[in-house]
Amino acid sequence: MRDRYTIVVGLLFVVIVAVALIRGVGGNGGTLGIDGQPARWPLPEFAVPIATGALEGDANVAQDDCSSSELPCPPNARRTPACRVAGEGAIRACDLFARPLVLSFWFGEGGECADQQDVVDRVYARYRGRVSFLSLNIHDDRDGVRDLVRRRRWRMPVGYDRDGAVAGLYRVGGCPTIAYAYPGGTLQSASIGQLSAHQLEARIEELIRDIREVEAG
Repeated sequence: MRDRYTIVVGLLFVVIVAVALIRGVGGNGGTLGIDGQPARWPLPEFAVPIATGALEGDANVAQDDCSSSELPCPPNARRTPACRVAGEGAIRACDLFARPLVLSFWFGEGGECADQQDVVDRVYARYRGRVSFLSLNIHDDRDGVRDLVRRRRWRMPVGYDRDGAVAGLYRVGGCPTIAYAYPGGTLQSASIGQLSAHQLEARIEELIRDIREVEAG
């Protein structure tokens, strides 16, 4: 039953990402974690509800304050950029960019992708305060995600990408997909597939070493 559920959710996820790409949500080609990305690719900004919170709505993936290319911006095209979203209950990507970042995309409340988040949460406890973490669920049932977070007692921040807009923006094509970023929000690397705690820690240590080498000049 769990395998059937995971397959169905996976197919729905593919459709969601395909729609996002057709709409032009993601400006970068390729699949994150499979195809090469430009060196230090700037991570797109977004704001999402905290998965266990009361805030409802889709992700905000606006990169600027105008949906039109007209200058000046028409009044009816004004919008709030993702990193200017205010109020409680939202996670803004730009607030995570002050430190190295581990961004884990997943879907499927009862499958291996959810199990991977158990690993991410354990590693989060070790690096908390030194590395930013965000576990981002894509399009699962919100109440189911809330229940999963509570049952598994995850302490890491967990966001909710209801319509898959962030997944489309980042060109996520597999589950789990994890992005590793430098402070300032530029991509160091990405991975697709299950990782043990040791393997995930090794990826993070590599990220930290790269940062130290750059700082050392």
